[in-house]
Amino acid sequence: MHPLHQKRAFICDMDGVLYHGSRLLAGAKEFVHWLKQQGKQYLFLTNSSSRTPEELSRKLAGMGIDVSPEHFMTSGIATASFLASQKPGGSAYVIGDNGLRQPLLEQGFRLTEENPDYVVVGETVTYNYAQIEKAVNLVLGGAKLIGTNPDISGPVEAGIAPACRALTAPIEIASGRQAYFIGKPNPLIMRHSLKRLACKREETVIIGDRMDTDIIAGIESEIDTVLVLSGITREKDIAKFPYRPDYILSGVGDIPLL
Repeated sequence: MHPLHQKRAFICDMDGVLYHGSRLLAGAKEFVHWLKQQGKQYLFLTNSSSRTPEELSRKLAGMGIDVSPEHFMTSGIATASFLASQKPGGSAYVIGDNGLRQPLLEQGFRLTEENPDYVVVGETVTYNYAQIEKAVNLVLGGAKLIGTNPDISGPVEAGIAPACRALTAPIEIASGRQAYFIGKPNPLIMRHSLKRLACKREETVIIGDRMDTDIIAGIESEIDTVLVLSGITREKDIAKFPYRPDYILSGVGDIPLL
């Protein structure tokens, strides 16, 4: 049996691993079927905060993959959990979509534009200059700046789109304050995922398409890593990093075939 087949739990990235935009990647459906057939514990972990687990479940269903909402972890959920642990019942000005707003509300946070405790930035296609100006002045007024994840860009059907760090950067530059980012490679989101899976790190593997988030997140959390070459990182890029994944595959469809 291949060492990967012996793992009890799988944490799998989504963008660039299962799909690009609305296009399902080769082998994704077979991989999810294999996870279920083998009785594995699994969690689809995305650094994006734009969608809720229910929305992600519907997205995959539209591609022919049936995964219930409890199998999804997002940076929006991890961010809300972190902020609730720091300031229960706090308040936030949010630049982001429902995948960020809903978890904050569920954690008892108040969403406001007036003297919030935090300015929280996630992915959104409604990003605009007025939001940047508002966020800068709230941060200068004492609000702490939080980013849901440190990704600069992410894969989409048309190529590459700006991600959370790119959207947070103008606020950082104009305010002179650095944001704290919750998503991968921050070990916070990895510990959150392991708790959800109820598995030990030795029993778990993380699968992702990015050396600078997925793979380093696994290394820093002492979880075995699989890099798939179906997303951001290309094979020629690997040598640029001072660390290596445990396994390199063309896509997740290779795992059941090992």
